[in-house]
Amino acid sequence: MRRLFFAALFQQVRILWPIFSGMLIVMIGCGLVIGQIEDWRLGETLYFTFVTGLTIGYGDLAPKHTVARLLALMIGLSGIILTGLVAAVSVQALNAVDRDRVERDDASGGS
Repeated sequence: MRRLFFAALFQQVRILWPIFSGMLIVMIGCGLVIGQIEDWRLGETLYFTFVTGLTIGYGDLAPKHTVARLLALMIGLSGIILTGLVAAVSVQALNAVDRDRVERDDASGGS
């Protein structure tokens, strides 16, 4: 069952990889620009990007400039979309496993 789930999951990820990678590029690109504007180190920039993208937002790093704040908004929205896509792909993989299980039960006479 687990093998079927991961096979279906990876198939869905392969299909949606251009969208996933595009969202990650947008997030990291915005984060790097924010890091330049705010004069943050690379580690701080990537940390801020992923904490903001996952909508956790600890608040230990916060952009002060208006442009950086608008870019942070883009990171947050991209993160929400990315999280939704991951959830949708997982649900599709679970549905594929369930369909396969039902088909096998029907083929074997069902119990």
